[in-house]
Amino acid sequence: MKKPRVVIIGGGFGGLTATKALKNADVEIILIDKTNHHLFQPLLYQVATAALSPGDIALPLREILRLQNNVKVILGEITAIDRFNKKVILEDEEIKFDYLVVATGSRHFYFGKNDWEENAPGLKTVSDALRIRERILNSFEIAERILFEASLNSHNADVKKYLTFVLVGAGPTGVELAGAIAEISRKTMLKDFRFIKPERTSVILVEGLDRVLPMYDRDLSEKAKESLERIGVTVLLNTQVTAVTKNGVYLGDDFIETNNVIWAAGNTALSLQKTLETELDRAGRVVVNKDLSIKENPKIFVIGDAALSLDEKGKPLPGVCPVAIQQGKYVANTINRDIKGKPRVDFRYFDKGSMATIGRAKGIAEIAGLKLSGYIALLAWSFIHILYLIGFRNRYRVMIEWIWIYFTRRNGIRLITNKTEGILSEEQKLKV
Repeated sequence: MKKPRVVIIGGGFGGLTATKALKNADVEIILIDKTNHHLFQPLLYQVATAALSPGDIALPLREILRLQNNVKVILGEITAIDRFNKKVILEDEEIKFDYLVVATGSRHFYFGKNDWEENAPGLKTVSDALRIRERILNSFEIAERILFEASLNSHNADVKKYLTFVLVGAGPTGVELAGAIAEISRKTMLKDFRFIKPERTSVILVEGLDRVLPMYDRDLSEKAKESLERIGVTVLLNTQVTAVTKNGVYLGDDFIETNNVIWAAGNTALSLQKTLETELDRAGRVVVNKDLSIKENPKIFVIGDAALSLDEKGKPLPGVCPVAIQQGKYVANTINRDIKGKPRVDFRYFDKGSMATIGRAKGIAEIAGLKLSGYIALLAWSFIHILYLIGFRNRYRVMIEWIWIYFTRRNGIRLITNKTEGILSEEQKLKV
């Protein structure tokens, strides 16, 4: 008898968890991803701020699954899903499925202003992180060069736009990026620059709501804001971005000149979900049943950021990795139950808490009703993130890197490998 074929789209937390949870199932699994690696996204901001290298938080999917005999890994991008004929369509082939798990994640959302992305990159992939890192490091190099030239000619130089960093969105990504950039711009990296003074740098966090980290308890949000301000971050609440240009960002009618705008204000599901021809919410997420399947086909599941799944109170589950992991395990178990002829049970999310870091030595956390802040929260955050990293090698390297940074205040991954974005044109202006 032919084994049921389970096609899983996406090697992120949800898709990879589902794949591994089906290890002993009597199924054929095909895992398809447009990259060849699993990425630990919660630490991506540390790649963007030169604390970690991409290899510390990413691992090839084939290496992770090399001992799982019932799975095939395909590097490719799905262009459409044909739910009527039960197949997924790649650029050069079509693959049939008996069960389908869509775990494609999300991308940054610019509220209909997609042209802003060129000047305000978001943070979802390794490429995004490296682009942001290059931009930050290039800005310091340009500022240092301009100040050096000014010192030779005994005149003042305006480098404000290169040393101003604007983060749009005060969710966990925005807060963690703002804290990390404030640390490196005022303490960590300036030891290596002779002309840049800490008071020249400016880190601005912009949020449209009335507090940072709005998904947390209000008291913790206020503590996070105070911690950010103590390390030099300017927090602007109830403030809307009205335009982003190559020269800076408009907040209402006010303009901030900067070369460094980073977008962390929202996410939207990928357009692939539209090809399912099922109900979507305003953010493009698939509206799923209580068993995470779509309304039209109980054998097509959508999980993680791609799905609109409600908790017991009718509220949407957040787009965080614990949700995707639990949904991946649930879907694998549901497929197993189907094969064995057992009835399905509804998905229930167990909230293990939320946590975020602010700079080098602060954090906030909500765990089982317990509210933590400061150093204790940072230790909890560090332990959980080390625990969830895949691979002993990655855990060891990240732990050593964090210890090094904590005691030396030095980020080790500060290589510029692509000088084409910005720095060459500035050097040409200086006639270097």
